[in-house]
Amino acid sequence: MGTNKIDIKDQLSEIARGAEEILVEEELVEKLKSGRPLRVKTGFDPTAPDLHLGHTVLINKMRQFQELGHTVIFLIGDFTGLIGDPSGKNATRPPLTPEQIEDNAHTYKEQVFKILDPEKTEIRYNSQWMNELGAAGMITLAARHTVARMLERDDFKKRFNSNQPIAIHEFLYPLAQGYDSVALKSDVELGGTDQKFNLLVGRELQKQYGQSPQVILTIPLLEGLDGVKKMSKSTGNYIALEDSPNDMFGKIMSISDELMWRYYDLISFKSSNEISAIKKAVAEGSNPRDAKFGLAEEIIARFHSELAARGARENFIGQFARGGAPEDIAQIDLIVDLSGIRIANLLKEASLVSSTSEGMRMIKQGAVKIDGQKVADTALIIAPGAEIVVQVGKRKWAKVNT
Repeated sequence: MGTNKIDIKDQLSEIARGAEEILVEEELVEKLKSGRPLRVKTGFDPTAPDLHLGHTVLINKMRQFQELGHTVIFLIGDFTGLIGDPSGKNATRPPLTPEQIEDNAHTYKEQVFKILDPEKTEIRYNSQWMNELGAAGMITLAARHTVARMLERDDFKKRFNSNQPIAIHEFLYPLAQGYDSVALKSDVELGGTDQKFNLLVGRELQKQYGQSPQVILTIPLLEGLDGVKKMSKSTGNYIALEDSPNDMFGKIMSISDELMWRYYDLISFKSSNEISAIKKAVAEGSNPRDAKFGLAEEIIARFHSELAARGARENFIGQFARGGAPEDIAQIDLIVDLSGIRIANLLKEASLVSSTSEGMRMIKQGAVKIDGQKVADTALIIAPGAEIVVQVGKRKWAKVNT
């Protein structure tokens, strides 16, 4: 499918929506003017077995390029995954085994086609050309970049200045990712804002190999449920694509009204005009909860079904009508000594938090309630013989007997 029938201005507007930066926009316009389908590359290292909504910001942008008639390349970094991306890391990543990479890559393929059109997606593995490159080719590739340039990278610079070790193989990662662009002759590469250095290496290598340099499109990192840190499994603030409909709905409803608009902009398939209309309605007095309902239903329908989305909404409304406590609230019996148990320890023992430090943090954030009353004292002791309903955040409940 060609793109010459789609207005360049309209294409650029849709491509720019939600993007952090386009380098270089003038070059993108020239590529679009050619009327040919552009080769749009996005790489994913299969370092974990599942994806979350944060990953879909990039995948959604890939879908937009598909709908504009361009060729999308979903690149699975089965070679680069063995190195480990140092982006944003303050320590060397532990290497994964080829078996782990293969298993995770299979899962990724299953999950991304919930968004992408498989008929319009080119699946590639970078081991194909990196293995062919061999040791001699890797030395030649390494000669195209300097250590000084590598140390300009913010995370490498910080580790070097603080005497944190940097393994030699970590320098190979940006080179390998950049060489992917050469091998694929990519016109555009998408990546998170933390990937900018790697993407720029791709542009430079393409120039050195006599190719037209790719345009870089950096995408914001989606904040997690806390609205502060980027969505990540390690921080527990994520919504997994494999989450149940009810869990997805509850998590989305727990985000702030302000964060809701960021989610709309970055992960909704609604047009800019549709989102503007929703924002206008809320500004004119419509309940923002209804806008959040719409967002939750859209996301759940995408990864489950419209029926599941409606069911999750009904379940949530029913739960809200009961004051928030679910009907199947967990019953937990804790054996404590005569001195009782500190509230943070109780939260951990009841599996409402993963650690006592998380429990302390949730208390300080005002996210812990006992029998509907907010807990403010981190030193609170729960005496033996108590029967209480404990709530953490908007979704975690337990009836605890001590």
